[in-house]
Amino acid sequence: MSASKEAAGRRAAEFVSTGTVVGLGTGSTVFYTLARLAERIEQEGLEIQTVATSIDTELKSRELGIPQVDLGEVERIDLTIDGADEIDGDFNMIKGGGGALLREKVVASVSTKEVIAVGEGKVVDRLGLGFLLPVETIPFARSTVSRALEGLGGQPILRLAEAESPYATDNGNEILDCRFEDGIADPATLERQIAAIPGVVESGLFVGLASTLVIGSEDGSVEVRERGAG
Repeated sequence: MSASKEAAGRRAAEFVSTGTVVGLGTGSTVFYTLARLAERIEQEGLEIQTVATSIDTELKSRELGIPQVDLGEVERIDLTIDGADEIDGDFNMIKGGGGALLREKVVASVSTKEVIAVGEGKVVDRLGLGFLLPVETIPFARSTVSRALEGLGGQPILRLAEAESPYATDNGNEILDCRFEDGIADPATLERQIAAIPGVVESGLFVGLASTLVIGSEDGSVEVRERGAG
C-alpha cells in the first residue's frame, strides 16, 4: 500500500502555507508528508514552524531540515497533518498503532484544522472490526484498567516490545490493544466511557477532530473529502 500512502501523504503537504504553525503526526504515511514539506522548503522557500507528535517524527523532521518548536511555545496550531489506522464515514478514527496516540490527540485538540492522510484501505464502514483499539494506561493500573475494559465489551491485550517486555510509549506508559468482536457501534460514547476509567491516560478513539480526509489510491490518484460536505 506504499503507493497509496505516498500519494495521500504528499498531497496533504499541499495544505500547508507560509507563516503557519503545523502539527506533524506519526507514522508511515506522514513520512511522505515530511518529505514533501522538506522539498517545498527548499524549492519554494516555504516558511513554517512545526510541532512533532513523537520522538520519531521529531528526529525525522530534524534530518530533513524542517524547523521545529515545542508545543509550549505556541497557543494554537493552524494545521495538523496526521494518519489514521481506521477512519469511518463520519471521520471518527482509531489511531495509536505507532504508540503516539496521547501526543497526537493533544496536538489535534489545539489545531484549527486537522488533515488526515490515509491509503484507501484505511477507510471503513465501522471502526474496530479490522484494527484493535489502543488504550494508553499507567503501568500501575494495568490490571484494573484491563478489567474495566472487559466490562465495556473489550478484550484487552498488553502490547509487547520486541524483547517480549511491555511496550513503552514516549511518555513511559503501556498500551492495551482492545478487540471488540462486533466493532465499535458508538465511538463517541465509548471514548467517554474509557476516559472515565481511573488509570487510563488516553484512548485511540479520535472523535470530532478530523476536518479533512485525503485518501490515496494505489494508482497514485487522490480523493479529498471535507467533514460535513454533502
